[in-house]
Amino acid sequence: MSPRTIYLGRLIGFFCVLIALVMLSHKQATVETMTALVHDAPLLFFASIMTLVAGLAIVLAHNVWSGGALPVVVTLVGWISLIKGLIFLILSPETSAAYFETFRYGQLFYLYTSITLVVGIYLTITSLRSST
Repeated sequence: MSPRTIYLGRLIGFFCVLIALVMLSHKQATVETMTALVHDAPLLFFASIMTLVAGLAIVLAHNVWSGGALPVVVTLVGWISLIKGLIFLILSPETSAAYFETFRYGQLFYLYTSITLVVGIYLTITSLRSST
């Protein structure tokens, strides 16, 4: 396993676990913040750029589609981030807000947060067990 895969697995994994736990402990504030973010065009623009940059960095540094599940999951996280950032940059602010509403974030909060937590736990444990 490459050192880059292990590093990115740990970085993304710990980030996902920590952010999911914080979000779970502050559900109402998180839902309100995310809703406010998609309705604030300048803030959405900035967040979209940051998401695009993070995704692009992962894809450029680690576009690995073989060698086991860990490298593929790391690569998928990069591509998903890149595509998500790009979509929110391309769409108008109004369309982005409408698109966000179709995901029923407040109603499905625990599902979305659980996916983040599970991916984070998987990446953290798998990358900590891996050796270079």
